[in-house]
Amino acid sequence: MNKKKYKTHILILDDDDPVREMAFEIEFQLSLTAAERYEIMDSLVKDVLELTGRNGYQDAPAIVARS
Repeated sequence: MNKKKYKTHILILDDDDPVREMAFEIEFQLSLTAAERYEIMDSLVKDVLELTGRNGYQDAPAIVARS
């Protein structure tokens, strides 16, 4: 499988800091083009579908009407 290499950014913090984590994520997402963000999202969806199928969760759960 030929995977495209994407930009890599690593956030290293001594303590948990949700504000800095969110700022880091926003900055990273803004550094990508719309096409790059779509490609990453599409590859993540394909990976999740493959994992769920491989682990026996290939069918969507049934909706049960309760009365």
